[in-house]
Amino acid sequence: MRFLVIVFILLFDVLPTPNAQAAGLERGTAITDPLSLRELDRGRFGLRRVLSPARSADTPMADSELFALPSMAPVRKALDEEFDRYIQRHRATLPNETIGIGPTFDFQLFDRTLLYSPDSRFVLAGIVNRMDRGYLAEGNCGEIRLIYRLTRTGVPETGDNKVSPRLPMTLNLVLKAKADHAIDANGADITCSEIARRWLAAGDSPLAGAALAAQLISADGPLSLIGPENIDRIETNLQIAHAPKSAVRDFRTDYLFKVFDYNVQSGAFEEVPLENQIDRTRILADQNLKRDFKTWLLDIRHFGELDRGTILIPEKFLATGAIAATPVGFAPSNLQAAFGLMQGEGSADPVFSEGDVVAALKQASEQGVTLQNIRSLAGFERRLNDMTCSGCHQTRGIGGFHFPGVDWMAEKPNNSTVVPASPHFFGDQIRRRDILTALRDGRRPDYSRGFSSRPQLRGSTELAGTEYNDGWGAHCYLQRAGAADNDRSFRSWTCAEGLACQVAGRDQRMGMCFIKSR
Repeated sequence: MRFLVIVFILLFDVLPTPNAQAAGLERGTAITDPLSLRELDRGRFGLRRVLSPARSADTPMADSELFALPSMAPVRKALDEEFDRYIQRHRATLPNETIGIGPTFDFQLFDRTLLYSPDSRFVLAGIVNRMDRGYLAEGNCGEIRLIYRLTRTGVPETGDNKVSPRLPMTLNLVLKAKADHAIDANGADITCSEIARRWLAAGDSPLAGAALAAQLISADGPLSLIGPENIDRIETNLQIAHAPKSAVRDFRTDYLFKVFDYNVQSGAFEEVPLENQIDRTRILADQNLKRDFKTWLLDIRHFGELDRGTILIPEKFLATGAIAATPVGFAPSNLQAAFGLMQGEGSADPVFSEGDVVAALKQASEQGVTLQNIRSLAGFERRLNDMTCSGCHQTRGIGGFHFPGVDWMAEKPNNSTVVPASPHFFGDQIRRRDILTALRDGRRPDYSRGFSSRPQLRGSTELAGTEYNDGWGAHCYLQRAGAADNDRSFRSWTCAEGLACQVAGRDQRMGMCFIKSR
C-alpha cells in the first residue's frame, strides 16, 4: 500500500503531462471544451430542459427541484436506502471505526443534504459518444451520454473563503444515439452512418466556445438529433465515504454506483441491476445460482463474448448497487467485484476451478474461436473483474471516476493542468473512433475491447510511448527471460525503451512503467 500511495502522489503531481498526451485524443468521440459546455448547459442541454421540457425555464434546476420531480422519486428513495445499508454494514463490520458527516469521524460520510439542496445542482461537465456500445442494440446505434457534475451554487467565488463548488458525484444521463423511429428535419430515416459522420465532422471542427456549441446543435450538428425521446436511463456515481490515513488503516474512498432505467409507461426512472455487476455474495451463497452462472459463462459463445468485452450477463446474476473502494492496487483482493469466484482467491467453494477455465480455453481452441484477451487463468480472473462497473472504475480511474468532466465554472476553465477524464478513458478513444469511422463508412464495426488496464490499439501508433500504452505510468507486466515464464494474457504489456516495469512486491508481476534504476 505504501508503494501505491507513492505512485498516487507521483501521478497527481504531473497532471500537465497526461493532459498534454491526451490533447485531441477525444476528437469526434467526446465534447470537453469548457466554454462550449457552458453554452449548452445554459441552453437546451441544461438538466431542466432535458428532463422536464414541458416545464422548461431559463433558470437552472436546483437539486431540490430535480428530486421533487415524480420521475426522480424512485432515484431518491433508492439512494437513501443505499446510504442506510452502507451505514448499517459499516457498523456491523467495523464497529470500532466511527462513521458520520465531518472530519471528526473515522469514515467521513457524504452529506446527503447537499444532494437534495436548493443550493446545489447538476452542471453539464461533458458529452461522450458511446456508439462503440452499439452491439447491445444496433437499431439505436449505441449511446450518447450527457455527464453532469454535482455542484454547489452558494459558495464564495473569490477571496480568502473561496472553495471548489464541485462535489464528488456525477449523474450520467444515457441516451439512445438514435431514438426509436427517428427521422431528420427532412423526414428521412436517420442512420447510424449519418450520426457517426456528424460526430466525426464535429471532431474536425476548429471552432470552440459558443461558436462550437452553435455548430453542435445546428441542423447538421450531432446534438440536433438528441431530445427527451432519446432518454434511456440514469447512472449515478457518488463518493459515499472517505477514510483518511490513520493509525489503523491506509486512506480509502468508497464510491456508490446505481442505475435507473426510464419507464415510458410510468414516466419514472426505476432501479435496475448494474450491467455485468456480478453479485458475488449472492452467487457464492446459492449453490443453484453458482451452478447456473458457471454453466452460462463457460458456454463457448458467452466465453467468447467475455473475451471480446461484448458480454451481457443475465440480470439474475447481478447486483442493483455496487461499492467500489479505491485504491485497490494490482494484486487480487476482497475489494474487487469478482474476488473469490476463481479457485485460489480465498473462497472455500469457488464458482470456477482451474480445470473449468483450462477446459474452456481448450474448447475455444478446438472450435476455432480466436481469443484476444483471455489466454490464461489470470486473464480470465482479470476479465471477470474489469467487466463489472466497480472493477472498471477501480482501474486507472481518477479516484472512482472515469469522467469527472470539465469545470467551466472555474476561474480559468481552459487551464491546461486540468484533466477532464482518466487514463482509461483517453486510452480507449482510438478504439471508439475506429468504430465511428467504420459506421460512417458503412463497414461492420469491430466492437471488441481490451482490458481496462491496457488499451486496444487498433493498429494505431498514436498511444505509443504514452502513459496509456507503454510510457511512464502505464500499467505493465514484469517480463522474464523465458517466454514460457510469462503469462500469455499479458505478454504484450511491456514498457517503452528506457523504462522498466516496477512492481509492488516480489510475488507480483503487475506494475507500472518507470525510468530504469541504475
